[in-house]
Amino acid sequence: MADITRRLGWRHLRGAPTAHIRHHRSGTLVHDGPGLSFWFRPLTAALSEVPADDRELAMTFHARTSDFQDVAVQATVTYRIADPAVAAARLDFSIDPDTGAWRGTPLEQLGTLLTETAQQHALDVLARTPLSSALVDGVTAVRERVAAGLGTEPRLPATGIEVVAVRVMALRPEPEVERALRTPAREQIQQEADRATYERRAVAVERERTIAENELASRIELARREEQLVEQRGTNARREAEEQAAADAVRAQAEAARSVKLTEAEAARILRLAEAEATRAERAARAEAEGAREVGEARAQAQAAWLRVHAEAGVDGTTTLQALTATRLAENLPRIDSVTVSPDVLTGLLAKLGGGPGEAAP
Repeated sequence: MADITRRLGWRHLRGAPTAHIRHHRSGTLVHDGPGLSFWFRPLTAALSEVPADDRELAMTFHARTSDFQDVAVQATVTYRIADPAVAAARLDFSIDPDTGAWRGTPLEQLGTLLTETAQQHALDVLARTPLSSALVDGVTAVRERVAAGLGTEPRLPATGIEVVAVRVMALRPEPEVERALRTPAREQIQQEADRATYERRAVAVERERTIAENELASRIELARREEQLVEQRGTNARREAEEQAAADAVRAQAEAARSVKLTEAEAARILRLAEAEATRAERAARAEAEGAREVGEARAQAQAAWLRVHAEAGVDGTTTLQALTATRLAENLPRIDSVTVSPDVLTGLLAKLGGGPGEAAP
């Protein structure tokens, strides 16, 4: 929209670089071009503003395929007004000299023209295409057909319009049909997902089996090594026992030899002691025998002297023998601590003592 300023009955218009301004004064073209800025009188001026930039026109329309299915087409047409003079002559682009706003709706007219033209060519393509093919290849086919149709449409150049590009974003069926069409794909996707899940589980089971086999193999190998270790320990223990037994045997032999040596030495010592003791006993026996012989000889000599004394004293042999016998008995009598003399014995002894001198006198 042009920028118009009021000044004392005059107006000043300042246009944008993308807007083509056409100024007629009393039917004569005074200004013509984009981005103009000038003063004018509103009572004698006729102004037109034609956009010169590229514009996007979004459109949505319904079509029917060859199998009688409705589809919604979403497309965008990029266009521009290539000949502003022709467009201003064919469409109402006049603006209010006081406000700068369009008096009519020229862009809506252009949009209707482009939408109907594009819809006509799209319907022509989709009417001969089944729904499945339209959903697969319909976007490209519709875009090419619409672009070609708009490029050959004679009314557009006659209006000063140039189509820059055509884009078709989507072809969508009705919601029920779309759900029905999605069901097989969803089922297939679900089957693929289930198959992937089963395969993943199978792979997991296989891996678990492999892990279990590896663990079992590890346990078997560990058990085998433990068995080898036990065997080795047994061998070591047996060898240690044999070596210990050999050492004990050597120690026992040494102890036995030492014991034998000690026994022999002890026996020799005991023998020497026994010989010495025998020699000492023999000497003692000899000495004792010698002493007994000497004592006996001394006693014999004493007895002989005693007998000789009695003989010289005139004592007969019987009395001498009785005295000798009494002496021997006295020597061999046991020790008498006390003697009890009864009155009878004492009386007899006194009687004998009293009558002894009388009898002994003869």
